[in-house]
Amino acid sequence: MSDRIKIMEYDPNWIKAFELEKSCISSLLGEEAITIEHIGSTSIPNQDAKPIVDIFIGVSPFKELAFYKSVFDSVSYNYIKTGMRGRYLFSKCTDGTWTHNIHVLPFNDEFYTRKEFLFRNYLREHPDLVQEYGEIKKKLAKSYGKTMEEYTRSKTDFIQKVVDAARTEKGLPLQNVWED
Repeated sequence: MSDRIKIMEYDPNWIKAFELEKSCISSLLGEEAITIEHIGSTSIPNQDAKPIVDIFIGVSPFKELAFYKSVFDSVSYNYIKTGMRGRYLFSKCTDGTWTHNIHVLPFNDEFYTRKEFLFRNYLREHPDLVQEYGEIKKKLAKSYGKTMEEYTRSKTDFIQKVVDAARTEKGLPLQNVWED
């Protein structure tokens, strides 16, 4: 089995996969899940992507990691230590295939101004950039296809350009897309 990053053509079934997982998450977290959002490339129409559905869960209150580890069973969900502050990441595998990234974050006033939402929404509104981003991703997957971090960081210039445009459009101050 290859560890290479594979970029696939857009698949409308990614929306269905999100909706199914959203329903599951809602039943697990109940009212603590204030919002469950489809983010990342699989949430952008016609965007080529890795076939992994990214989901942001805005929760209140935001609890300790042990709570979320007890909610998301370790058979299907694997906690990923990322070093990112104020967020927990779980990967989900279905029948041995990595299918979802589940990000648990505190729901607050800044939730919808996060770079992930700005990026998603801007690309949804600018389909010309969707094609450009797909071409960049395919090229970089060939060059950096062995390590997820190298691949992700190699997209920084494009991501920064889009997030800057989105922040400018909304009158928000510019910020570096990489968290400290």
